[in-house]
Amino acid sequence: MTFQVSREEGLQLRQSYLKKAKRVVVKVGSAILTAKDGLNNDVIENLAQGLAVLKKEGREVILVSSGSVAAGRKRLAMARHDISLKEKQAVAAVGQSSLMRAYEDVFETYGQKVAQILLTHDDFSHRDRYLNVRNTLFTLLGWKILPIINENDTVSVKELRFGDNDALAAMVANMIEADIFICLTDVDGLYSGNPNTDAEARLVNTVVKVDHKVEKMAGHVSGLLGTGGMRSKIHAAKMVSVRGACSFIGSGREAQILQRLFVGEPVGTFFLSQEEKMQSRKHWIAYTLRPKGFLVLDDGACNALLKRGKSLLPSGIIEVRGSFGIGAPVHCLDIHENAVAAGLVNYKSSDVEKIQGAKTTEIDGILGYKDSDEVIHRDNLVIL
Repeated sequence: MTFQVSREEGLQLRQSYLKKAKRVVVKVGSAILTAKDGLNNDVIENLAQGLAVLKKEGREVILVSSGSVAAGRKRLAMARHDISLKEKQAVAAVGQSSLMRAYEDVFETYGQKVAQILLTHDDFSHRDRYLNVRNTLFTLLGWKILPIINENDTVSVKELRFGDNDALAAMVANMIEADIFICLTDVDGLYSGNPNTDAEARLVNTVVKVDHKVEKMAGHVSGLLGTGGMRSKIHAAKMVSVRGACSFIGSGREAQILQRLFVGEPVGTFFLSQEEKMQSRKHWIAYTLRPKGFLVLDDGACNALLKRGKSLLPSGIIEVRGSFGIGAPVHCLDIHENAVAAGLVNYKSSDVEKIQGAKTTEIDGILGYKDSDEVIHRDNLVIL
């Protein structure tokens, strides 16, 4: 079972984690940041007040904020409809200045300096850029400045996009080794069913582990201005939990939500960290690198990976999708299209196509060389 703790035990566990939490990442979505006439100043004030309290308590805080595109649409009086990538980039450029101006004004009343950092997925995929961002964040935290991070919509292309700021925030939390990731959204938390259609649906206070049952509860509903929906928030919580941190999902519209969370009120949904912490490199393979291709595996190969801890051999591959080079990240799928593993390949896609289904002793005869018996070695493979 996913929920093997009582409500009371769950609340005690969250309090024990929160008391020890020294480094906090808070993500706020566009659905609550935006009002009909522009940015929702009440929400921003509520957020600033809560973050100021956390800072006063001696915690290090980073804010990941959506809202630049939504703010830009409002400022330009642009109707809600599909827009092209170049239009979205221009709208983000307009909205980002409004968003930061609002944050600077409200945090100034609390004597808090802020700094803006705009990121793309590429900043996490390249080690040198990753370390540069990490060093900048730690420097700002050392100076007691509040970093405000957003996706760089103005320059992002499809290949560099996070897809939603939930993933961005989770990656930032893992980058700085945060103790807790807080996601403020337009819902109270995770429900056992859809509260709009299911009278028996109840708020889940504590999630011990994100599994298929939890992901199913998340559904596929997203807000009017947001892009993530509950499913992406659950995935972000999972990304953080396997690196040893906790997560929280709650309503950013509730007054003093952050203060109430940290004093022990039973608000929102709290996700416990996993006892077995995934290695940094394997987490990078599984959750940061984007697959350049896919390998479809037969049942025997899936069983070898999932149950026997084996490497991926060419004999178990039945299909190769995409074009990729040696060392590229790929995802392994079962015959039902479920992702079962992620890893770095030892052969380029054209060579994998030639040796798929073959025995390791046949690789040299087929390719004229053999660099490895394994298409993906166990050391470079992560079970998903």
